[in-house]
Amino acid sequence: MVNFRLISKIIGSLLFVEAFFMSWCLVMAFAYHEDDVVAFLMSTLVTMVGGLLFLFFGRSAENSMSRRDAYVVVTAVWVVFSLFGMVPYLIHGTITNLADAYFETMSGFTTTGASILDNVEKLPHGMLFWRSLTQWIGGLGIVFFTIAILPSLVGGNVKVFAAEATGPMRSKVHPKLSTNAKWIWSVYLMLTIACALSFLGAGMSWFDAANYSMTTTATGGFSTHNDSTAFFHSHLIDYIAVLFMFLSGINFTLLYMSVFKLRIGSVLKNSEFKFYLTTVLMSTAVIAVLLFVQLDYDWEDSLHAALFQVVSFITTTGLFSEDVGQWPHFTWIILGVLMFLGACAGSTTGGFKSIRGLMLLKVLRNEFRHILHPNAVLPVRLGEQSVPQGKLVSLLAFFTLCMLMVIVTAAIMIVSGVDTVNSVTIALSSMSNVGPSLSTDIGPQMSWSQFPGHIKWLLSLLMLMGRLEIMTVLVLFTRQFWKEN
Repeated sequence: MVNFRLISKIIGSLLFVEAFFMSWCLVMAFAYHEDDVVAFLMSTLVTMVGGLLFLFFGRSAENSMSRRDAYVVVTAVWVVFSLFGMVPYLIHGTITNLADAYFETMSGFTTTGASILDNVEKLPHGMLFWRSLTQWIGGLGIVFFTIAILPSLVGGNVKVFAAEATGPMRSKVHPKLSTNAKWIWSVYLMLTIACALSFLGAGMSWFDAANYSMTTTATGGFSTHNDSTAFFHSHLIDYIAVLFMFLSGINFTLLYMSVFKLRIGSVLKNSEFKFYLTTVLMSTAVIAVLLFVQLDYDWEDSLHAALFQVVSFITTTGLFSEDVGQWPHFTWIILGVLMFLGACAGSTTGGFKSIRGLMLLKVLRNEFRHILHPNAVLPVRLGEQSVPQGKLVSLLAFFTLCMLMVIVTAAIMIVSGVDTVNSVTIALSSMSNVGPSLSTDIGPQMSWSQFPGHIKWLLSLLMLMGRLEIMTVLVLFTRQFWKEN
């Protein structure tokens, strides 16, 4: 049976971590003397009381976690974190609707970046900081963060890591999982600090630099301005954002090896990285030509706009320097493929992941070869590593589930009165944790507040499933999962 007492104990301890982060926003509210002080004071207390209640129910828990417990705890943590994370919005009155508040919070923690807020610039500084902080916390995973700072809480449990980690192949730099998590979080923290200092040097205020650095390295896309980075009218800021979005899209284990171990060749030889880089360069070139020819951009502006949006979409960040809804429709196809594909596994990005895209292409190539050579043994290789057959079966199952989830969600939205183009791109955007959609009606500059409540609950679930790569959530709805044997 599922060890609910242990799960309750873990959730209770994690709520204290969330309360700790809320207290940062309380300090921010005090510093700016704004009206969100009471909201964060009350939210922090409510979250701590919730943590105590969960700890009380889990007071006599056995510290023995099964794989089944791991899948329940990961999904439950994300749901409960979002439930308590929406409390500041509701108390302050920034958001008054329950569905809206949960949607905004889930969008933050899953680093999706879709927002129901029409005017973020009217929010107090503490509330803006909380939005950015939710994305930074969720960037590498809530439970993975816990493994790094509180390894005893889950015992450095590999089962928990497997339930939350992204990508088909797990890579480690240290045999001890908690040490591995600390090193990867060190890279994440260094990237965030470097990004903040770069933004500060490029002319941002310290508050904007802190917020944009968190949402850029988390590849989330929440902004402190309605016009995202376009607010600053600075190509330098845009190029800094491109650099750190791109770096955050690389497998963090590879980044660790290149930064701390000085093994630059490990990145350059990596098959997934080469596929990721090639995809970015080719997509940028094609879109730049289309903008130059069809919209009369000059070469510098076309390359700047194309590069920024290509990197933003493939890393599922969702920052924008222009309204791509006004671009030629063929660019939508390219950007739509990029938002589905995503960057590298083991990064902060969402999407299908480049490594899966590469594996899928290799499988298709082998199938064509089998037509000519039916008896040939053609393994799928990533560099020098041969991919096990079981991973290929999982790959096809995951691809099928992704397509089904997009189709089912789009169908429900169409029945609810949303037009077809918006339904498909919004479903794809939510599942890939991108945020911006691709149409003239719901472009990157529009909020998602116009959708009915049940659609927001559905998209919140889809964002969670996309962040936990579908299987972790869907397995909880199978009858076999709850059988004792």
